[in-house]
Amino acid sequence: MSPRQKTEFLPAYSPELQPAERLWSLVDEAIANENIESIDELEERLSKRCCVLSQMTEEIKNLTDYHWFKYG
Repeated sequence: MSPRQKTEFLPAYSPELQPAERLWSLVDEAIANENIESIDELEERLSKRCCVLSQMTEEIKNLTDYHWFKYG
Protein backbone atom coordinates (compact mmCIF):
# COMPACT_ATOMS: atom_id res chain seq x y z
CA MET A 1 0.00 0.00 0.00
CA SER A 2 1.29 3.42 -0.89
CA PRO A 3 1.97 5.93 1.91
CA ARG A 4 -0.79 8.10 0.46
CA GLN A 5 -3.37 5.36 0.89
CA LYS A 6 -5.23 4.95 4.14
CA THR A 7 -7.33 2.01 5.31
CA GLU A 8 -10.75 2.95 6.65
CA PHE A 9 -12.49 0.27 8.69
CA LEU A 10 -16.28 0.26 8.60
CA PRO A 11 -18.48 -0.63 11.56
CA ALA A 12 -19.47 -4.31 11.71
CA TYR A 13 -23.03 -3.51 10.62
CA SER A 14 -23.35 -0.42 8.48
CA PRO A 15 -26.01 -0.91 5.78
CA GLU A 16 -26.05 2.78 4.97
CA LEU A 17 -22.37 2.49 4.01
CA GLN A 18 -22.78 -0.87 2.29
CA PRO A 19 -26.18 -0.94 0.54
CA ALA A 20 -25.76 -4.60 -0.46
CA GLU A 21 -25.72 -5.52 3.25
CA ARG A 22 -29.52 -5.25 3.31
CA LEU A 23 -29.87 -7.87 0.56
CA TRP A 24 -28.62 -10.82 2.61
CA SER A 25 -32.07 -11.51 4.03
CA LEU A 26 -33.38 -11.98 0.47
CA VAL A 27 -30.52 -14.31 -0.44
CA ASP A 28 -30.83 -16.31 2.77
CA GLU A 29 -34.48 -17.15 2.15
CA ALA A 30 -33.44 -19.91 -0.23
CA ILE A 31 -31.26 -21.70 2.31
CA ALA A 32 -32.43 -20.70 5.79
CA ASN A 33 -33.39 -23.65 7.99
CA GLU A 34 -32.74 -26.12 5.18
CA ASN A 35 -30.71 -29.31 5.22
CA ILE A 36 -28.26 -28.88 2.37
CA GLU A 37 -26.40 -32.06 1.54
CA SER A 38 -23.55 -30.77 -0.61
CA ILE A 39 -21.80 -27.72 -1.93
CA ASP A 40 -23.31 -28.50 -5.34
CA GLU A 41 -26.81 -28.37 -3.87
CA LEU A 42 -25.98 -25.08 -2.16
CA GLU A 43 -24.69 -23.66 -5.43
CA GLU A 44 -27.82 -24.81 -7.26
CA ARG A 45 -30.16 -23.24 -4.70
CA LEU A 46 -28.25 -19.97 -4.66
CA SER A 47 -28.11 -19.86 -8.45
CA LYS A 48 -31.86 -20.27 -8.65
CA ARG A 49 -32.32 -17.62 -5.97
CA CYS A 50 -30.13 -15.19 -7.92
CA CYS A 51 -32.37 -15.69 -10.96
CA VAL A 52 -35.38 -14.82 -8.81
CA LEU A 53 -33.61 -11.80 -7.33
CA SER A 54 -32.68 -10.51 -10.77
CA GLN A 55 -36.44 -10.06 -11.41
CA MET A 56 -37.04 -8.28 -8.08
CA THR A 57 -35.64 -4.92 -9.15
CA GLU A 58 -38.21 -2.78 -7.34
CA GLU A 59 -37.86 -4.65 -4.04
CA ILE A 60 -34.07 -4.46 -4.25
CA LYS A 61 -34.17 -0.77 -5.07
CA ASN A 62 -36.43 -0.16 -2.06
CA LEU A 63 -33.93 -1.92 0.22
CA THR A 64 -30.83 -0.20 -1.13
CA ASP A 65 -32.03 3.24 -2.25
CA TYR A 66 -30.48 5.87 -0.04
CA HIS A 67 -31.12 9.49 -0.97
CA TRP A 68 -27.39 10.26 -0.96
CA PHE A 69 -26.37 7.28 -3.14
CA LYS A 70 -26.36 7.89 -6.87
CA TYR A 71 -26.60 4.87 -9.20
CA GLY A 72 -24.89 4.66 -12.53
